[in-house]
Amino acid sequence: MVTRSAAGSVMLGLRILTLAASVATVIVISTNNVKFFDGSKLKFQDIHSFRYVLAVAVIAAVYCIVQLPFAIHYAVKQKRAISGELLKEFDFFADKVISVVVATGVAVGFAVSIEFKDFFDDIFDAAGVPKKDPTRTTNDKFYNRAIIASSVLSVAFVSMFVVSVLSSIVRSNAK
Repeated sequence: MVTRSAAGSVMLGLRILTLAASVATVIVISTNNVKFFDGSKLKFQDIHSFRYVLAVAVIAAVYCIVQLPFAIHYAVKQKRAISGELLKEFDFFADKVISVVVATGVAVGFAVSIEFKDFFDDIFDAAGVPKKDPTRTTNDKFYNRAIIASSVLSVAFVSMFVVSVLSSIVRSNAK
């Protein structure tokens, strides 16, 4: 059985990890811009799915920033900063909603990055473009960075999922 003090400390650490992973995702995806040798550019904003990944990472980071003071208070004092059922209910449902939203961001990021990368690799292969071609390597670099951003966001998802499970346990033990 999970004790309140252990759950509070673990949840605080996981919220911090979620915040760090979300901020890292924002940085990686928002700096994902490449310039091809002919002067054309490809930016993360050009692909709607990557904008969604960015939005999800921002939402997760903001949620963690809002929850952080409450998590710190709970971890230190072993009681909620605001008494009553409202905050318990909010934590319970919001943690679940945020973890699902982050999961969709991870799925979208991976799916689009891998599909586009494979699609363009097939086109390059059909056209006989060598693997070391600058256009091909630049294109691969763009989609690889998006895959990295999705991987980092998956850390945020796992952390938020565990927080969601722990908030369920804490809620059920309180009743």
